[in-house]
Amino acid sequence: MTTAVSTHDAIAPRTAGIHHVAIRVTDLARSRVFYIERLGFSVLLEVPGMMICSAGGAIFGVRGPSAETNASDTFDPHRVGLDHIALACEDAAELQRVAAALASNGIQSTGVKMDETLGKEYVAFSDPDGIKWELYMV
Repeated sequence: MTTAVSTHDAIAPRTAGIHHVAIRVTDLARSRVFYIERLGFSVLLEVPGMMICSAGGAIFGVRGPSAETNASDTFDPHRVGLDHIALACEDAAELQRVAAALASNGIQSTGVKMDETLGKEYVAFSDPDGIKWELYMV
């Protein structure tokens, strides 16, 4: 079996990177506590059913449940769609500080680990809906 090859030119959009990521949660108030009060991310905009936050230079939206959202649903990185969100970290001491702060705030994480494939240290944790986050050395 052969695969058809497109004769069209690649679109190749010129982009400066990701503008934002949006995640859907089952409980917006609970997620606000997690992202703003516990992790200390900044709220850039808050409107009914959604908040836009900043984690350093990374912008992400947190949307509350819609009518179609199953209240008992949890994140699964193995389904098609979002696998995880990784934020960049340029300071090993900051990576250690965040890992310790997660632990002291009762947020389960991997602690600082080495990604053998990339040769970079990281710490991974999940939000209350199980959405996976990483803080990754650049």
